[in-house]
Amino acid sequence: MRFKILKLDDRLLKAIEEIGYERCTPVQEQSLPESLAGNDLISQSQTGTGKTAVFLITVIQRLIASGDEGGRTRAIILVPTRELAVQVEQQAVQLCKHLPYRSIAVFGGVGYDEQEKKLREGVEIVVATTGRLIDYLKSGKLRMDDVTFMIMDEADRMFDMGFMPDVRYILYKAPPKDKRQTMIFSATLDFRVRRLAEQFMREPVEVEIEPDQITVDKVKQKLFHVSREEKLPLLLSLFQKEEMPKVIIFTNMKRTAERLGYKLKGNGIAAGVITGDVDQKKRLRVMEQLQSGHAPILVATDVAARGIHIDNVTHIINYDVPADPAAYVHRIGRTARAGAEGTAYTIACEDYVEHLPEIEDYIDQKISVEHIDFELEKDKAGVYRKPSMQSAGHRPVAGGPRSAPRSPRRKAELRPAGGSSAGAPHRRSSAPPHRTGRRMPESPDRKMTMEERLAYYGRKYGETFKPVETSDNGLK
Repeated sequence: MRFKILKLDDRLLKAIEEIGYERCTPVQEQSLPESLAGNDLISQSQTGTGKTAVFLITVIQRLIASGDEGGRTRAIILVPTRELAVQVEQQAVQLCKHLPYRSIAVFGGVGYDEQEKKLREGVEIVVATTGRLIDYLKSGKLRMDDVTFMIMDEADRMFDMGFMPDVRYILYKAPPKDKRQTMIFSATLDFRVRRLAEQFMREPVEVEIEPDQITVDKVKQKLFHVSREEKLPLLLSLFQKEEMPKVIIFTNMKRTAERLGYKLKGNGIAAGVITGDVDQKKRLRVMEQLQSGHAPILVATDVAARGIHIDNVTHIINYDVPADPAAYVHRIGRTARAGAEGTAYTIACEDYVEHLPEIEDYIDQKISVEHIDFELEKDKAGVYRKPSMQSAGHRPVAGGPRSAPRSPRRKAELRPAGGSSAGAPHRRSSAPPHRTGRRMPESPDRKMTMEERLAYYGRKYGETFKPVETSDNGLK
């Protein structure tokens, strides 16, 4: 269904076309006729299905139809995270491009002054996290007397994060349910959401969109089985072998995300990092860089898996397999949004592979197992990178950050005098090493000459060593 069929105001329709929307997604096609008619709405839909456009188009079109000239707060949109507040408000700005309506994102982690200034000037649409909104309600700097639209986005996420007491407080402060239109959007319609609807909504219409139909089927899913030590080399090989214009890499723990961001940087790959400890200004800067393409790689914990919208994400990489199957669907839902296609790689190691069967049961399909050639080498920064030419099966050498693999040529130069052939293994003599007045170092000094090195090993092993001629093929 095209948006033109909905008989929207020409100015709103023009803004929709400029954004690039032509046809409605399934959730938009089923929800907009009901919400535009003024009905309360409960919609079960995954992120990335176009539900933000449902409630924003509804609010704006109904404001136009009512002849509202603006200046009063008419719509409150509650969201669980600051990132989602910013993104919903940005889309509201785009849709109101040719209209007089103004919007504001209200959230914590930043100063009050700029937000209070905009509220004093008057805004029609307020997108808010619950804590900061309650601050303004209690201080009297925001009033809800004229609110006619109450929207809760990612309702199940707000339950999970413990925000429902705040949500209930705000709903009690709002006009009665028969004086407003209420819309709830959630990935699941469990008993908590339904209980909330019974208390604060009037005969809501329910729209349910199957999550697998929308998210999973449009994503090419690929699985790699590797050891813990091979995860980073595999990731670097993926970046070398495949074109990935915009990528989000998910980890299970913030410590892993921070270390991975550092290691990627050590291998010449710039990546932004978002965890729960990153302050709001830095989060917004990282998100802006990702949106603009200046830093097309984001490493994030599940704080970013729900409730953010990033355009044109081409690849999702699960660096860790999530323990919650729903988290897997939400992660890969960052790509293949609004009808586009995307690719999701999952890297399964011995730490998290146990979660894989439950995920495959949840999405009702087996994830295709892939193979890729990669090798291990430890560089001077103490992180792994894929070498240009190395023998298969090479592994990092133990030691500090500056340790490097020992050259096979050097080993050939240290054969015992009058001893073994080229293919024979070196055997340690039973003679005790030469004792000195001080303890011998565990390895020779790098500044030693060849003669000094031979003397060192002679003292250490009680044998006489001498240099032998070598070639590219080994001993002569």
